[in-house]
Amino acid sequence: MAGAKLTPSPSEIDPDVKTEATKTPEEPTWVNPLKPIRTMGSFGSDAGQRYQEEYSMDSTNAQVQVEFYVNENTFKERLKLFFIKNQRSSLRIRLFNFSLKLLTCALYVIRVALDDPEQVTGVPWLDCSPGSMFLLSVLLQVTVALISFLEAMLLTYLSYKGNIWEQMFQISFILEMINTVPFIITIFWPPLRNIFIPVFLNCWLAKCALENMINDLHRAIQRTHSAMFNQVLILICTLLCLVFTGACGIQHLERAGKNLTLFNSLYFCIVTFSTVGYGDVTPHIWPSQLLVVILICVALVVLPLQFEELAYLWMERQKSGGNYSRHRAQTEKHAVLCVSSLKIDLLMDFLNEFYAHPRLQDYYVVILCPTEMDIQVRRILQIPLWSQRVIYLQGSALKDTDLMRAKMDDAEACFILSSRNEVDRTAADHQTILRAWAVKDFAPNCPLYVQILKPENKFHVKFADHVVCEEEFKYAMLALNCVCPATSTLVTLLVHTSRGQEGQLSPEQWQRTYGRCSGNEVYHIRLCDSKFFGEYDGKSFTYASFHAHKKYGVCLIGVKREDNKSILLNPGPRHIMSAPDTCYYINITKEENSAFIFKQEEKDKKGMPVTGLYDAPSRLPVHSIIASMGTVAMDLQNPADPPEDCSKLTLPTENGAGSRRPSIAPVLEIADSSSILPCDLLSDQSEDETNHSDEEGSSVSDFVKGYPPNSPYIGSSPTLCHLLPQKASFCCLRLDKGCRHNSFEDAKAYGFKNKLIIVSAETAGNGLYNFIVPLRAYYRPRKELNPIVLLLDYPPDNHFLEAICCFPMVYFMAGTIDNLDNLLQCGIIYADNLVVVDKESTMSAEEDYMADAKTIVNVQTMFRLFPSLSIITELTHPSNMRFMQFRAKDCYSLALSKLEKIERDKGSNLAFMFRLPFAAGRVFSISMLDTLLYQSFVKDYMIPIARLLLGLDTTPGSGYLCAMKVTEEDLWIRTYGRLFQKLCSSSAEIPIGIYRTESHMFSSSEVRQDRDSPCSNSLERNNRRESWKEKTAQRNSTTSDQSEHPLLRKKSLQWARRLSRKNTKPPSRTERISQQRLNLYRRSERQELSELVKNRMKHLGLPTVGYDEMNDHQNTLSYVLINPPPDTMLELNDIVYIIRSDPLAGPDVPEDAAQGQSGGGGSRTRQDFGTETRDETHL
Repeated sequence: MAGAKLTPSPSEIDPDVKTEATKTPEEPTWVNPLKPIRTMGSFGSDAGQRYQEEYSMDSTNAQVQVEFYVNENTFKERLKLFFIKNQRSSLRIRLFNFSLKLLTCALYVIRVALDDPEQVTGVPWLDCSPGSMFLLSVLLQVTVALISFLEAMLLTYLSYKGNIWEQMFQISFILEMINTVPFIITIFWPPLRNIFIPVFLNCWLAKCALENMINDLHRAIQRTHSAMFNQVLILICTLLCLVFTGACGIQHLERAGKNLTLFNSLYFCIVTFSTVGYGDVTPHIWPSQLLVVILICVALVVLPLQFEELAYLWMERQKSGGNYSRHRAQTEKHAVLCVSSLKIDLLMDFLNEFYAHPRLQDYYVVILCPTEMDIQVRRILQIPLWSQRVIYLQGSALKDTDLMRAKMDDAEACFILSSRNEVDRTAADHQTILRAWAVKDFAPNCPLYVQILKPENKFHVKFADHVVCEEEFKYAMLALNCVCPATSTLVTLLVHTSRGQEGQLSPEQWQRTYGRCSGNEVYHIRLCDSKFFGEYDGKSFTYASFHAHKKYGVCLIGVKREDNKSILLNPGPRHIMSAPDTCYYINITKEENSAFIFKQEEKDKKGMPVTGLYDAPSRLPVHSIIASMGTVAMDLQNPADPPEDCSKLTLPTENGAGSRRPSIAPVLEIADSSSILPCDLLSDQSEDETNHSDEEGSSVSDFVKGYPPNSPYIGSSPTLCHLLPQKASFCCLRLDKGCRHNSFEDAKAYGFKNKLIIVSAETAGNGLYNFIVPLRAYYRPRKELNPIVLLLDYPPDNHFLEAICCFPMVYFMAGTIDNLDNLLQCGIIYADNLVVVDKESTMSAEEDYMADAKTIVNVQTMFRLFPSLSIITELTHPSNMRFMQFRAKDCYSLALSKLEKIERDKGSNLAFMFRLPFAAGRVFSISMLDTLLYQSFVKDYMIPIARLLLGLDTTPGSGYLCAMKVTEEDLWIRTYGRLFQKLCSSSAEIPIGIYRTESHMFSSSEVRQDRDSPCSNSLERNNRRESWKEKTAQRNSTTSDQSEHPLLRKKSLQWARRLSRKNTKPPSRTERISQQRLNLYRRSERQELSELVKNRMKHLGLPTVGYDEMNDHQNTLSYVLINPPPDTMLELNDIVYIIRSDPLAGPDVPEDAAQGQSGGGGSRTRQDFGTETRDETHL
């Protein structure tokens, strides 16, 4: 009933001027009576004049106090507000009423306990012992009855709605009258005090008061109203009321019979309602027996209804998931996962990655999803491993009640994931944005981990602690796959938690090495707390990185200053390490889980000579690594620096001469400032160092370096790129149509010097901009820029063309990959890489895992038509990668399928890693990067490091990822450790892994020929023993040439034959003839496909010369080795991933090292991986 002090408006003073007041709301409240009022119209003039006269009569009053009521100015409304409407006052009234009812029941029990059983009148409806009742008991009962009567009459009056009989015939009103009116009459007529009054019926009124009180309690404290709790409370109260009514009624009625005590009556009721029926206590007179019959009938009607309602609520709670209790939220740690729809793959990826870290084992995961739990998800959550740690809540993040159920304000983190399988990805982003806003509004202190799909929506959630934009990472990774092969596999292995145990029982050497190196991850530690890097305080970053890898086998890739929040990848030799620096390194496990055993001290005690690191390639600085979540034991052979002559290698002579190649220069502790030359920010080092012909110089002389003038979306990181001096016209960007500026209509007419990169996408989204930027970055040599052709299903809009028209050699064409003419026109014959991006329209399908059907079939067709083309495909579901480049008769692929199932049964998070397309970087799924967001909860530096590696962010002073190829001129370096020293000493580059391609036979005929060999049975019998010996002998080495190990090759064939479960019977003559016919069929099919392509090229007027040169290189396999051991032997055509220092930060290459490098093929080592290396890396 609070009033408001407001200044009256003209409409409140005179209701006649209400219309005019509403028409002129800008009219001031305070009016000067001496100033005339200007109005329009006769009515407005009269009204305004009248208002002026009336207001001027009492112009001395400063303010007028006006009190407003909302129909509450009557006495009844004020009482109703206090007793019913107001939550807190109503709660107090109901609590008082509940206490009165309990008091009456307690007084009845006390009265019965104080009765004298000998004074029995024989009349059950009369009180049997009036003399035993104390005066205090009488006064209390009468007082309580009087208060209850007045309260009941008042509530009946307040709730009256026109029908008095409806109020009077309510059960609660009748019971109230029965238990209160007789006590009030005894005040005026004392003889009625001997009559029996069933006061114990007040228990039912107490039950009703308790229900209303619980409802008011939930409203008053604004907590979630739990229907399950209320129903359980109602059921318990109903049972208690039935038992209490029966016990009190039978005890009173049996006074005329056997005279049972109250305890015996309670015992009889419990035995009866529990259907036990011992029969030792029974009622003897008919009134008590009739009461028992009535109570049983009531129980049979009421209790089933209560149990049915409880069962229904229980089922609904099972669907919705119930609540996460406040007590658990305050005593235990939990994280919340918000998703639109929960699939089994998403759930298992999150749980496996989240609980892979030891510090998260005690965390609970609360899943908040608006849809009902899926059957497969329900089965998974019933497993004891997850049922004790995962709680599923059905609800929306936009409702505060559901966020309260999940205890979002107490959560350690909230992961908000987008539904990437939606047809409308923009709508999915909008839902994610609203969820992020809702969580931030409800729990401002809860850390947010948000996944967004489209880059233009990223700035809406920039307040989140960590944001992963799917299309940004996807296109940047696919772009790097074209210049650094298998970058997608490299990054995927780095962001997945693995123990390095995958494939260790395989007889294949490459699988054991590949599986062991896949356990490497990125970790961090402060320099002052580290044994790996603590001794390099005051030394250069390059020196610390090389010697840490040499001694401990760890790869230092980045550092962060204490006073700077930016992470720098390979800042170069100019960066001097200091104690507060945070070091980021790649290793099989973190340093805290490592034990150090110094071999030098043991050898000194025994008097043995100490050998250097490179004296024997079979000895490792990390001699024994136990790849597990526990301790990693490292045997350090020689912590000290090797002698100077250790790096001097005796190399083979050339052409019979005794000349020696230059040795590897040592890595300097501190870079020589005199050798650091100033750097021109806009110069191209690759072009300054080499002399180009006039023809080559004219093709790239028009390029300039600068920042793109137009960004297609807000929030893109500025990157220095190669640009055109002037923007190209939109008509010149069309590849297949000429314009007034040029008449070229196909890729051949342009005469590109480098191979093309073709990108097939459905639409030109803003994320496609991130595919172009890494390929046109300033650190890419101009002579190695590949033309980019965008093959789009739908033509791009002018907004996108405005963003890409400043980049050189970027074109688009309307077409699809399932049209052969479109592929030939866009220059697929002259392309080096074809990137197939997953289309939004096919990401959802009625049947799970069928969303990739069209993409897989189209890629398989191109794989058959253009077998030497490097096709990089993005899939929606990672499990579908087994269908890429599918060969039904390939026994080796079938054996890999068996291996994948074995690794999955062992609980591996990377069971698909041995699939050849994934290992070679030919297939990629964006869902593999979901773990990047999950790992950020423990490693908050993973997203910035991934963005720097992919070129999405360019921090001044930070390096970038590139690749180099090992040629015959570089094999004198011999080992990966010596290559590490060569790169660090000459060009300050940090290698982080190797992309290796090996020759391998996949045909089933080879397996069948081997099956006929006489040694096959003995190899099969001794397979396990030889596998263990081979594993022990090659424990610290990587791969070797297959031709040098015929036993290993035989074992590989036996392993493939055993896992594929082929028939051991020798082939018959009919089978051999069938095999020959199959080979002829294959050759004729290849010729038929070739003729088809040539005919279409002739029809389009294209030359067929390029297609004749395309050969089928299918008998190779490729894989990635992350941070291999230093004694890993280099092989021909190995591609080494390196992190090159920022050219804009100044040259970090000493002059003497550069001179030594130019003498022995080192310049070839420092080159970026160019287009000439693609034909050797096909599957």
